[in-house]
Amino acid sequence: MHPEIYRELTSYRGRELRKQAQRASLAKMASRLRRAARSGETPADGFVIPAIPDYVDGSFRTETAEVAGTARIAGTAGDAASEPGRMPATGHAA
Repeated sequence: MHPEIYRELTSYRGRELRKQAQRASLAKMASRLRRAARSGETPADGFVIPAIPDYVDGSFRTETAEVAGTARIAGTAGDAASEPGRMPATGHAA
């Protein structure tokens, strides 16, 4: 047999075997999920989503900051000097 034909047949056989293995793994996963659903447990029960920080330094928003932010958006909060870290405007921009 010619080497190129043999190489093509071998690669075709390899592709077919990989497709078959992928189908078998998908069938196995589907079977596991159905079995877990029948028993009443979900596979995601043990998975815990880690907390994602709100700011670059790794800190999180606090409840008071969220309340102050919603009040400021609504226009019911006082001036900006009452919030921590904010300086009041002292004049017009140049």
